Amino acid sequence: MLLTLSLIILVGFSLSEIFYRLKLPRIIGMILAGILLGPYVFNLIAPEVLAISVDLRQIALIIILLRAGLSLSFNDLKKVGRPAILMSFIPASLEIIGVLILGPIFLGLTVIESLVLGSILAAVSPAIVVPRMLKLMEDKQGTKKSIPQIVLAGASVDDIFVIVLFTSFVQVAQTGSYSLLSILFLPISIVLGILVGIIFGYLFVIFFKKFHIRDTTKILLILSFSLFFLTIEHEFSNIVPYSGLLSALSMGITILTRYQVVAERLVKKYEKIWVFTEMLLFVLVGAAVDITQIPNIGLMAILLIIGALVFRSIGVFISLYKTNLEIKERTFVAYAYIPKATVQASIGSIPLALGISNGNTMLTIAVLAILLTAPLGAFLIDLSKNKFLGPKDIEDIQPINL
Repeated sequence: MLLTLSLIILVGFSLSEIFYRLKLPRIIGMILAGILLGPYVFNLIAPEVLAISVDLRQIALIIILLRAGLSLSFNDLKKVGRPAILMSFIPASLEIIGVLILGPIFLGLTVIESLVLGSILAAVSPAIVVPRMLKLMEDKQGTKKSIPQIVLAGASVDDIFVIVLFTSFVQVAQTGSYSLLSILFLPISIVLGILVGIIFGYLFVIFFKKFHIRDTTKILLILSFSLFFLTIEHEFSNIVPYSGLLSALSMGITILTRYQVVAERLVKKYEKIWVFTEMLLFVLVGAAVDITQIPNIGLMAILLIIGALVFRSIGVFISLYKTNLEIKERTFVAYAYIPKATVQASIGSIPLALGISNGNTMLTIAVLAILLTAPLGAFLIDLSKNKFLGPKDIEDIQPINL
């Protein structure tokens, strides 16, 4: 395991630095490092690390969302309310519809197989999007119209929405029946997740004000409870629908709202932790990619992914209808909703494991989607932010016109 961690750091850093020098996103190098080190190429990652890969990626995702929560104020959320809410489900819904239309045409999939595949592909990657939006907020770039805040808020709920749909579609594929109760899981999961996060955020604020402890201890306490939220979600999701990720996000927002001085210090601590966890996350995402399956799908899969992204982009423009964002700014938001990685790596293999027809095809397309959209989305965000969002904003954040 020690050798594995050493290789992840050395190879991941080296390749990410090479891509950075080539004016390309660092994560391309990290994902490539994972592919090379992973079981499908040189097989240099220890089996025990691969066995806990999902858990390690979840830890990295929690750190991303805590950073986002501690940077995203409640006032900002109120200003971007309607567009952010629409962004949390309309782009994903249209992408699923796109796959529903294109799946039978390009790959001969059935309706339910297309829905399962669509729900695998529809989630945006917070691991790629959130750090970039936080950087825009730090640089005051696009914040005059709350553009990073819209993307942050929408993308944070987007994954929850898609995973609930995925679970429902998989149930239909396995049993041939659909439970209307699963429809209720989504709003309950969102409301309960936010409520738990707010309660614990308030409790942490009271605790931090009453007891003086080091900031390093604070971030460990917050991280520990966030991991506990995820554990509760995994253990009791069949009984009570609940989102641990949303709890972590809303807990950070609550701490920022009630104790801003501490929240600003904690963000800086999490930024330092992110240097390593980012490397770990994307190298392990790359290691989960089975590139040997890609030749079996070919051009039709690429056309399907591109077509689905077109539907998704239409959903972004619909969500931003009647806002005062310019076309180039809406286009930037559409770019920000392209990347896919963590969710696809996590759930892409489930249909195959459950014996669902064409499960191997779904896994292969999920892999291909990661390879295509993760670097493409990151590249377009980095390339277009200065051109589409303009220079750093000097004025304070202003609400968009609804």
